[in-house]
Amino acid sequence: MAEVEIHIGGRVFEVACQEGEQHFLQSAAKMLDNEAQVLTSQIGRIPEARMLLMAGLMLADKTAGVEDRLRELEAELATKQQELEALQNQPAPEPEKIQVAVIPPEVTDTLAELAARAEALAASVEEKASV
Repeated sequence: MAEVEIHIGGRVFEVACQEGEQHFLQSAAKMLDNEAQVLTSQIGRIPEARMLLMAGLMLADKTAGVEDRLRELEAELATKQQELEALQNQPAPEPEKIQVAVIPPEVTDTLAELAARAEALAASVEEKASV
């Protein structure tokens, strides 16, 4: 067991923990110290047991709020996952049919013939205009 010295609310405590857990203990102690500092700045010097109790309750309240929010987010995530699965399991939509007009070859031939006649007429008009 490792012995760790932690500081909470301006007081020093010796605490034992498993080897390798010192960092987690220091982190938890820092959170508790932050709450204790809030109490001592608002109330002043209070008995150690009361300070630890109030700081612990403040942390518990924050934790309860975080847990409530976590449950809400987990429920929202489950809903989104169900929606995603439903969308993935839907059959693929039917392909859209698009109709494209087909121009018969006779129309193309007729238009080409008309264009040739128009060019011939234009050439004839230009020839007469230049004389």
